[in-house]
Amino acid sequence: MTTKSTKSEKQKMLDGDLYHPSDPQLVEEKARARKLTRAFNETPESKLKKREEIIKSLFGSTGSNLYMESNFHCDYGYNIHIGENFYANYDCVMLDGGTITIGDNSMIAPGVHIYTAGHPMDPTERSTGIEYTKPVVIGDNVWIGGRSVINPGVTVGNNVVVASGSVVTKDIPDNAVVAGVPTKVIKYIKF
Repeated sequence: MTTKSTKSEKQKMLDGDLYHPSDPQLVEEKARARKLTRAFNETPESKLKKREEIIKSLFGSTGSNLYMESNFHCDYGYNIHIGENFYANYDCVMLDGGTITIGDNSMIAPGVHIYTAGHPMDPTERSTGIEYTKPVVIGDNVWIGGRSVINPGVTVGNNVVVASGSVVTKDIPDNAVVAGVPTKVIKYIKF
């Protein structure tokens, strides 16, 4: 006998279980995020305070000092948690069905994508539209180079440098410089 889950689709998403992103609550929450990101992206850079207010109302939590360039896109916003002194350059994408946590003093170059969403490998299951999430954690003092991709479930340690064009598929230890597709440690930073 199978028991039907009593969890909402949102709770399944937050728990990393298979869920339906077409659920009305999730569709509504995505629409809110799109409205706020559109407002952010269309607000001139001369209105810095307004841009900051929009991002802070979109994200789950932020430090007091952050700056993001347009264009920025995310799924929900409330699953993004940013530390102090954060900077994101142009064309950043954060798919935040799962949590994205970024530490203090971290910088993201142009065109960086951070994904928490994944899809089943089985094509029949995948064709139903279900997906799952795995959280991404990025430590303090991290620099992610342009056009890099951070995949679901990855933890990037403190003081890490991710070279431009890298695809991060596995955890990265503290103080590492990584590059490649998929990334490999090319050296360690010595202090």
